Amino acid sequence: MPRSLPGVLRAAVAASLLALAVLGRHIRRNMGASRAELRRSAARSPHARDGAFANREPGLPRPDLTLRQLATMLLNRSPRGRPPGPIPLVTHDPRRERSALAVTWLGHATVLLEVDGRRLLIDPVWSEYTSPVPRFGPRRLHGVPASLGELGALDVVLLSHDHYDHLDRPTVTALADRTDAVFVATLGVGAHLRSWGIPSERVVEGDWEDVVHVAGLTLTCLECRHFSGRSFRRNTTQWAAWKVAGPEHAVYVGGDTGPTDAHARTGDEHGPFDLTLLPIGAYADLWPDIHTTPEQAVAAHVDLGGAVMLPIHWATFVLGFHPWAEPAERALRAAAAHGVALALPAPGRRVDLAGAAVPSAPWWASTDDPGVDELREVTPSAVGAPTPAPRPRPSR
Repeated sequence: MPRSLPGVLRAAVAASLLALAVLGRHIRRNMGASRAELRRSAARSPHARDGAFANREPGLPRPDLTLRQLATMLLNRSPRGRPPGPIPLVTHDPRRERSALAVTWLGHATVLLEVDGRRLLIDPVWSEYTSPVPRFGPRRLHGVPASLGELGALDVVLLSHDHYDHLDRPTVTALADRTDAVFVATLGVGAHLRSWGIPSERVVEGDWEDVVHVAGLTLTCLECRHFSGRSFRRNTTQWAAWKVAGPEHAVYVGGDTGPTDAHARTGDEHGPFDLTLLPIGAYADLWPDIHTTPEQAVAAHVDLGGAVMLPIHWATFVLGFHPWAEPAERALRAAAAHGVALALPAPGRRVDLAGAAVPSAPWWASTDDPGVDELREVTPSAVGAPTPAPRPRPSR
């Protein structure tokens, strides 16, 4: 006998409420640790007050925009930020590679780093969307060049902060299941990891200037200029750059940062670096102190005493208002103007800095053969020999 209309409506309402409850629980789980847990973590830091972390430098001026101007920017954001065609990927099986110094950029800020035979995965994000809500938010512009199963053994998973484009719950929980890696994170991010079931003994946290020793590496948590938060409440966990030092080589992992005097202090106190990973994308006048422009990233590299710079934080998600390839093109010009050795591999291409050359051609200009790039010679100073005399610092 057919059900009555009121009965059908009640069933539909009940099903909708159940679906909303399941969705809400999923979103809340993606957000991570509870407010109380995060406040307990923040209470351990001299850089936090009343449960919130802060930058040491004041914010920079922002432009005054009308609602119409802002709406126009948002409407044009996605079309401007997309590539004209498919993004070329270089695919290979990286699981057996353990070089003295090598790097594989996997897109955005995700990097597989080899330092003196140890393997680190930086800010891993394999999900299609960077959002707590399923199928919502910034979506990938290209696939991941290697699956999690193809990565092989990892010594460390290194996390710079808790934004969704750097800390992805499905990815880190899968890595916890698939590998024996230790998770090294900024203060408070460990609470997120533990809330997702990663054992406490596999989680190491650091605040600015803390030093941790893992897998024969010395990892130093370094000040940068950014913010944090996985909900509407900001700055509940620490954000940082990291120095990754092995017996012979040192790498600066920039994570996410705006322009800051901390780069020069880091160069003076912790440099030089054989390699720097610095963000060049998602900059905008609306947030001048949140993300560096390409020119500011090159200036930071010089301040840090870097030998080779690998640009990150571009090409994979539409997060700013600039054209898709603009960050790389501006970085190329700035690096050329100031004598900076720039590595610009296509996503998935491994660059072994123990060799003689790094890819520096604009691979994005042609999709005919992404595996073939122009090679530029790198001096021995780029791979561990004494760093050359400091170059003039570029204007900011």
